[in-house]
Amino acid sequence: MANQQSLDANRPPVQELVDVVASLREHCPWMGALTHASLVEYLLEEAYEVAETIETGGNDAELRGELGDVLLQVVLHARLAEERGSFAFDDVARGLSAKMVRRNPHVFRPDGTLQDSFPATVEEIVQKWDAVKQAERPERKHPFEGIPEALPALARAQKSLDRAERAGVKLTGGLSTGSVPVPDTEEELGELLLAIVGSARARGFDAERALRGAVRRCQER
Repeated sequence: MANQQSLDANRPPVQELVDVVASLREHCPWMGALTHASLVEYLLEEAYEVAETIETGGNDAELRGELGDVLLQVVLHARLAEERGSFAFDDVARGLSAKMVRRNPHVFRPDGTLQDSFPATVEEIVQKWDAVKQAERPERKHPFEGIPEALPALARAQKSLDRAERAGVKLTGGLSTGSVPVPDTEEELGELLLAIVGSARARGFDAERALRGAVRRCQER
């Protein structure tokens, strides 16, 4: 089956990948034993590898390869769902396209055709995006719902501050964010954060847990 598939040069590349993964699930014991839960660590690892490739100036070949590894995770999860009769990769792609059209009315009409003009500013785009998301999920009562609990503390703090600003909510703890001195460059900021973590470690504190708690307390206020 796999050999026959490899000789078919007319298949679209994405369909070829879907078929290859299906064959691996059927004939490779290791791939066949994978579950949604067991794949989580690989999904996170591959996403971090993409970020590292970008941040360290990796070349296009490296980036292409890392993006392929992330795509593999999506195809695998979709295949697992298809095997239990839930949804397939095409459903994932179709749903994503529909969401992009729905959430970007400054570019698309509801039927998916392009608008006649595109005058929206970035601020207007963000407002429309947030309004559409709110209409889709009216059960969400505050701006912090939907931020993954598993995010690293720094990422969760930044995402929470961003959501708060867009919602017009003041999110601060004992210190005002505007009063904290910040270095002039990201490199200097990184060194400062590392020094803070080092000092916390020397005092026996867990910096990750401390920041998670600070974000949680601010959200609860």
